Amino acid sequence: MNKATKRLGLFFIAGMLVFSMAHGAQDNAAAAAMKFAAGQKAKISGQILNVASGSFVMRAAGGGEALVKLTSATVIKEKKLNIFRGAKNYTSDQLVRGLEVEVEGLGDDSGALAARDVKFTQTGLLVASSVESRVTPVEGRLNETESRLTRSEENARHLSGQVDEVRDLANSARGSAKAAQETAETAVAGVAAANERIASVDQITNARITAVDDFAVKGVVDVRFKLDSAVLSPEGKAKLDELVKEALAQRGYVIEVSGFASADGDAEYNRRLSQKRADAVVQYLAESMIPLRRIVTPFGFGTKLPVGDNTTRAGREENRRVEVKIMVSKGLALSEAQGTAASRDQK
Repeated sequence: MNKATKRLGLFFIAGMLVFSMAHGAQDNAAAAAMKFAAGQKAKISGQILNVASGSFVMRAAGGGEALVKLTSATVIKEKKLNIFRGAKNYTSDQLVRGLEVEVEGLGDDSGALAARDVKFTQTGLLVASSVESRVTPVEGRLNETESRLTRSEENARHLSGQVDEVRDLANSARGSAKAAQETAETAVAGVAAANERIASVDQITNARITAVDDFAVKGVVDVRFKLDSAVLSPEGKAKLDELVKEALAQRGYVIEVSGFASADGDAEYNRRLSQKRADAVVQYLAESMIPLRRIVTPFGFGTKLPVGDNTTRAGREENRRVEVKIMVSKGLALSEAQGTAASRDQK
């Protein structure tokens, strides 16, 4: 047996061991299934693992996986954090992988949990949807890469047979045997390079998923208000128009709106006034084609977090403001940077 045949054999044995270990790890990672007695009341929290028509599988916070069924009586709504507005209702189409949910319901005859209420936060939906939109294409590329690797292995096995045939002719044609050996070594190097590319894709995917719920500030605007007023000025609207243009040019962005007030008057009144100012900005942004799902729940801080001296007129004017921030997912920014680098490498 020549060197090329030995190398091919060792490579394929190593490959089979790697794939067997990977599948074994996945099987060992499977959590125990949770069962519910018929009519049993239950309330569980956790993360959605998989979504199907009329049901989804979730991993409970305490361990174990539960099958949750959706019925015509199931209510899907926001887990409201802001006490100053009503909770939003959602549809089953907005239940995506990775979403943190809280489920209440009754066990059915199959051991599943028939949901009465399914709740989640706006922020949780934003993060899970962003992850889903990025991970699904990456999964497709991984499957395509695995198919190419399978074809490479089949070609390598075919080449291995050619090496055996060349070995039988080596006694009468040393030159031909040398050429066949070089061909086989090239094939092994090609398959090894494919494995390295797959490992690189795994590393890039993990980095993107880790950074997807971490946000970087891309722009900040301060909108000033008159004393005892929550009405946007023409100057304030102009600033917001520029911010809208900048936001719509971003991918995976959210907008944070925070209202503030000067120390003039009662503290509770100032808190309500700062909330009205924040709501006025949100209203203008929504009318300027910014989707509400892109806007983080606005909050009025009242006289807290002043930027100016409340003992001076100029300082109080600075404090009568709304801060508006554009924030972009670092995971998407990392994806774009890596895509640009890959394009340069291919040129």
